[in-house]
Amino acid sequence: MSENTQKDSAREQGFGTRAVHAGQHLDEVFGAVVPPVHLSSTYAPVKIGQLRRGYDYGRGTNPTRDALQEQLAALEAGVDEHGAPQATALTFASGLAAETALIMGAAEPGTTIVMGNDVYGGSYRLITKVLAKWGVKHAVVDMGDAATVAAAVDAAKAEGPVLVWLETPSNPMMKVSDIGAIADVAHAAGALLVVDNTFATPYLQTPLALGADVVVHSTTKYIGGHSDVIGGALVIPDAELAERVKFQQFAAGAVNGPWDAYLTTRGLKTLGVRMDRHAANAQAVAEWLEGRPGVERVLYPGLADHPGHELAARQMRGFGGMVSVQFTGGAAAAKQVAESTRLFQLAESLGGIESLMNYPAEMTHASVAGTELAVPDNLVRLSVGIEDAADLIDDLDRAISAL
Repeated sequence: MSENTQKDSAREQGFGTRAVHAGQHLDEVFGAVVPPVHLSSTYAPVKIGQLRRGYDYGRGTNPTRDALQEQLAALEAGVDEHGAPQATALTFASGLAAETALIMGAAEPGTTIVMGNDVYGGSYRLITKVLAKWGVKHAVVDMGDAATVAAAVDAAKAEGPVLVWLETPSNPMMKVSDIGAIADVAHAAGALLVVDNTFATPYLQTPLALGADVVVHSTTKYIGGHSDVIGGALVIPDAELAERVKFQQFAAGAVNGPWDAYLTTRGLKTLGVRMDRHAANAQAVAEWLEGRPGVERVLYPGLADHPGHELAARQMRGFGGMVSVQFTGGAAAAKQVAESTRLFQLAESLGGIESLMNYPAEMTHASVAGTELAVPDNLVRLSVGIEDAADLIDDLDRAISAL
């Protein structure tokens, strides 16, 4: 194969191929197809000042974590003509650890973070309760309206630096925002746009291609995909910003361990096929829920009457596996359904192969209770798994029919 053919082959590789092969270098000693998990916390140099392939201490670098980082960067940012990722990925002990390192590296005291009015409760808590003591301010706005976002950014800019924080689809209200339009607003003000891509994953949406400056993930969710590992990640095309954030990661030490990195990279290899099934099942569940007695509203971008349906169809490859449902019977009905299903397990988190149900008002989003970000108390959030759709619908039917 010629050099040019090799370059063309790397450039033309699809998502599934990159997911399986990016960062997965053949073991040079034994020829193992699956790279070994490097558990060592420290590495012996050739001599003082001469490291072996750049490794010295596990808090800074680890071959297994590097493999995951290369894999993630290739999926979110694509690869160049040589097959190298066009961004830097950094992986962390959790999604919130990733967010903390990013804000500490990209912002400064006095920075205002402009965020959506239904942002994830953990992000809101981090920004308003933890980083506020460091001098970070915040402004809450409806991210579905670019003009409103622009006004909020301009107002914040008058008082200091700005960072724009966007979730799309949002958690748990499933709002879809125009990444390109908000990127234009942020950049016009000299601000960075950070997009939480956890719900969509790089398989369904690539925010960097739409103008975002940073992508953040809770890899605990769909990327890991099996509810057995906690982690977070950032993907950053700007090399200078990536170095600042990497310094924060090294200095504060919130890295994921090699075994967690291995589990995450294993899950990531099947992300595409899993998301196809998640999305197909979620579509079937959402369509079945519409019009059911006791159901007030179904929130899923794949439904034609969803306010963000057309936008989601343009900027996403599919509509994802998350469905939120509001019940006419209020909080009592929502709690009854959440506590009476059999296949849908009542639990925190999302994105695993098994179906989960969550009552956000008192679980994942309890930290925003009493604020303008408070989740309706008649809402449950479904993380639709990869079981047979008919069985999931039967499970919901039993629970809802008992209302």
